[in-house]
Amino acid sequence: MRYDLVIFDNDGVLVDSERISNTLLAGYLTELGHPTSYEESVRDYMGSAMHRIHELVEERSGQRLPAEFDATFHARVFAAFQAELEAVAGVREVLRLLAEGGVPYCVASSGSHDRIRVGHRKTGLDAWFRDEIVFSADDVGRGKPAPDLFLYAAERMGVAPERCGVVEDSRLGVQAALAAGMDVYGFTAMTPEEKLDGALGFFRGMEELPAILGL
Repeated sequence: MRYDLVIFDNDGVLVDSERISNTLLAGYLTELGHPTSYEESVRDYMGSAMHRIHELVEERSGQRLPAEFDATFHARVFAAFQAELEAVAGVREVLRLLAEGGVPYCVASSGSHDRIRVGHRKTGLDAWFRDEIVFSADDVGRGKPAPDLFLYAAERMGVAPERCGVVEDSRLGVQAALAAGMDVYGFTAMTPEEKLDGALGFFRGMEELPAILGL
């Protein structure tokens, strides 16, 4: 095994949530007077923490999103998750191989702890992720592309950044991992390779990941 710790992004990597959440985000922003297509939501917000959505909207429009924006958006997302969310195909096998090989792993997500846990409970991935290996941008204040979250996860797991391998599917996530001094591998099921510039390698299906990680 080439790494002492494997760090997974959550949305789009562990749970197949990006299409759900970006459809809802585009719709809600449009509803509030900030016309946004699904494609624009993916381009601008995929992989980002909630504070970045507020910052970009205010920067572009000069208007602040309403105080209830986060709570309303999360309520819509959680309801949709309960109805249709599934784990990413093949990810359970990757987790099984890591566990059997005694390789530490964790999740470091721009989403809130509540969002992570709702998704994991719905998909059964909560069996693989106990609380102490779940890290959120809420823990550090600055989300991706800042390196803070990945550095925090590595510190809490007791592993040097250069001994970590990161699995990401967003441009912001790749940038954050690189800024943290970690190797990062781009999952291209939804995001094309050219938008994950800087990744050490790419894979389109989870069945390819064990060989990449040296499992």
